[in-house]
Amino acid sequence: MDRLAVANPEEAETGPLPPPSPREMPIQDLRRFDRSTRARRPRFDGGVFLSRLALFGGTLALTAWLAHEMYLVLAVGQLVAIEIAMLVLFVINIGWIAFGAVSTLLGLLSTPKPRPRGTAPLRERVALLLPVYNEDTAQFVGTAVATLRALAEHGEGETFDLFVLSDTNKAEVWLAEEAMIAEARRDPFVARHLFYRHRLRNRERKVGNISDWIERWGGAYEYFVVFDADSLMEAETIIELAHRIADDPDAGLIQTVPRLVNGRTVLARAQQFATRVYGPLLARGLGVWFGNAGNYWGHNAIIRTEAFATAAGLPILEGRKPFGGLIMSHDFVEAALIRRAGWSVIMADDLAGSYEQAPPNLIELVARDRRWCQGNLQHLGLIGTAGLHPLSRLHLAMGAMSYLASPLWFLFLLTGMLLALHANLVPPNYFPDGWSLFPTWPQIDARRAMMLFGLCMLVLYLPKLLGLIAFLAERAARGLRVRAFLGFFVENIVSALLAPVMMLTQTRSVIEILTGADSGWRAQSRDADHIPWSDLWRFHHRHMLVGVVLGVLAWLISWSLLAWMSPALTGMIVSIPLAAFVSSGAVGAWLKRRAKLLVTPEETHPPAVATAAEAVAEDMRRRCAPPATFAELLADPAALERHMTWLDGPTARQPGEADPTLAAGWLRLSDGAAPDSLAPGELYAVLASEKIMRRLIAGSVAL
Repeated sequence: MDRLAVANPEEAETGPLPPPSPREMPIQDLRRFDRSTRARRPRFDGGVFLSRLALFGGTLALTAWLAHEMYLVLAVGQLVAIEIAMLVLFVINIGWIAFGAVSTLLGLLSTPKPRPRGTAPLRERVALLLPVYNEDTAQFVGTAVATLRALAEHGEGETFDLFVLSDTNKAEVWLAEEAMIAEARRDPFVARHLFYRHRLRNRERKVGNISDWIERWGGAYEYFVVFDADSLMEAETIIELAHRIADDPDAGLIQTVPRLVNGRTVLARAQQFATRVYGPLLARGLGVWFGNAGNYWGHNAIIRTEAFATAAGLPILEGRKPFGGLIMSHDFVEAALIRRAGWSVIMADDLAGSYEQAPPNLIELVARDRRWCQGNLQHLGLIGTAGLHPLSRLHLAMGAMSYLASPLWFLFLLTGMLLALHANLVPPNYFPDGWSLFPTWPQIDARRAMMLFGLCMLVLYLPKLLGLIAFLAERAARGLRVRAFLGFFVENIVSALLAPVMMLTQTRSVIEILTGADSGWRAQSRDADHIPWSDLWRFHHRHMLVGVVLGVLAWLISWSLLAWMSPALTGMIVSIPLAAFVSSGAVGAWLKRRAKLLVTPEETHPPAVATAAEAVAEDMRRRCAPPATFAELLADPAALERHMTWLDGPTARQPGEADPTLAAGWLRLSDGAAPDSLAPGELYAVLASEKIMRRLIAGSVAL
């Protein structure tokens, strides 16, 4: 053991973790619920009830009116089967669009109630949880350190502790995490409040990651705030969240509305612009009718530990993946279960200072979308969970519908093509059911169809138009109003071209999931701003082919049909160069610096925490050189001692448990293989095994 030099004896004894403070987190029964066991009885809010009536009544009325207009378009003659199918698909699609439009209109008509900020010192301890999985280590360490320092500057430094909860399973990333966390903890204040736990086996993904923290340290904290790896929150926002949940004994969860920042590519900047310009009004509309039965988006929220621990323990679903197994989109379900137990779930749509990042390119966006699609479709089997609030069931249904809308739209387009084909190529049947004076064949009212198209476009774009108007009225928009107006057109052109591509990818995802394909779990690439053309071709050539085939078919049927379908077909046909364009960091930089388009107030006046986090991250990259290989780890006594001390015993392989990957790695080592020649999974398993590591250090296995 001479090779193990203890750099910090006190830390070597305790590791980067506080003493255990366990709290039970029982698994919930989704089939039965006793209402008498509710922890709280939320108050009835008449204003919220009226808002819900207005939402559902307005949606129903608008949908009925547009559906009637569509019926009149099709019912020039007797309706045939294909017209009935088209009408049904239209009603479903326009109803979904109308729901969003009416919700946004409610946000515009509502009067925000200003509420005083909490000023008294916080009494309860609050944990900040930062789950990570093979992420950019310098970035999230920068976020952690900058957040803790900002809280200290606001006089609440001793109230908050931050836990980095790592599920990383790549050896080089794991070693980088250990090195950079240790470097950050050289600051005495940071060392008292920054903790690191790396699960050696990441069972149940993020659900298991959070529940492991609850069961081991949750007893020491009244509340916890969940971050994502790319999340940022201003200290004022975190402190205000803590005040709000402390002042409301019924509150189980308060969700902020994150704004997107740090976007470099065209795609990221377009999403960033959209969420900043349209997002606040959309969120206000949701908040009006959510009331105390809101939703949870998995991060940038504060949660009462008691509520989460006693109500949100998720079971493993029966059956095979993708519908059985682990609940993937766990956040919606956790919010529903917290609300079921009587706690309020609230959206703090009035709170700024909450941020995250957008996927940089279409490939990353679609990969994330695929996971969300599987999780949200899984919710279809959970809508009937016993005891849920009606709005919680609606949240689950809306999550599923956000992906089912794509195949429904695609079917609507195909039905329109079949209708046009029938009208142009199939001769009328003059004797459909025996003798008749008139043939039965599809006919439409072209003038009414044009009017209906305009109405549908108005309903579709109403949330964006209202959001733009609301943004232009903000004080933060001063100096940006003309550029915002121009950016509105740029964003809508980009989103209109991307929409058909996303329709195809989501349709494929739905089909794959319904036929049993699982999405798996991989780390996100949050900063890839260049994609090789070969990857673009491999990913998008099917979209281009679908667009070309549909375009040729439309042209063969009629020029007018091709003209009608051209907005949807254009994005498909140009999907490869379009993907290259929106994934370009260079074009994104030009839009920001030269054209000054898609610029947000957070770029002209960057959030202090974002600037500080980036500065810490750059400092970490410059000063910290973590071991990148096993040989480098062995050559660094301090890093080796740290690694051995920080191994997390409770999540390690227990005696008698089989681990084929570890066994394979051990066999290769016994045969004389060097550790760095092992497969990535084998090397990780070896690094996670204290017993084998000590044998390697002692030299009992050839290195």
